[in-house]
Amino acid sequence: MTTPSRTDVGDAIWGPTPSTHRRYEGTDRVGTGADTWQRASEAVLRWGVKTRSGFTVPDAHVVTPGERLDVLVRIGPLTIREPVEVVEVVRTADRVGFAYRTRPGHPVDGEEAFILTRHDDVVSLTLRSLTRPSTTRAWALLFPVLRLAQVVVRRRYLRALR
Repeated sequence: MTTPSRTDVGDAIWGPTPSTHRRYEGTDRVGTGADTWQRASEAVLRWGVKTRSGFTVPDAHVVTPGERLDVLVRIGPLTIREPVEVVEVVRTADRVGFAYRTRPGHPVDGEEAFILTRHDDVVSLTLRSLTRPSTTRAWALLFPVLRLAQVVVRRRYLRALR
């Protein structure tokens, strides 16, 4: 497997965990076969994990390193804005995915990566994240509640490409 290029931001997702962050990694099987790989690869690189999990991504085109955008999620009458920046994209014969970091104003501070892999005929999605309380005081106070919400959202992410 090819390791993506590293930056100081990307190292946090693929390297040691900073003591200030909570680390999560989970993997789930998406399916088998070339058709599944093709469909899931295209979806991952067009924000499909997020959009199929209830988020809105403006103009969900193919992710590009350095791209900055606001992902939106509605919870009842509220729309929450999640400013992010794509920091890495990987595309190899058996590994496709990307990582983004949060920007000021995001409910949490950290990084998240969606990595699709193919081993023989089996296609799997791995979610990796590092989080800590937001630098925005109001969001930081809600961090315990946001951690619970992350559990629900992560389950959705891991099932999004099935």
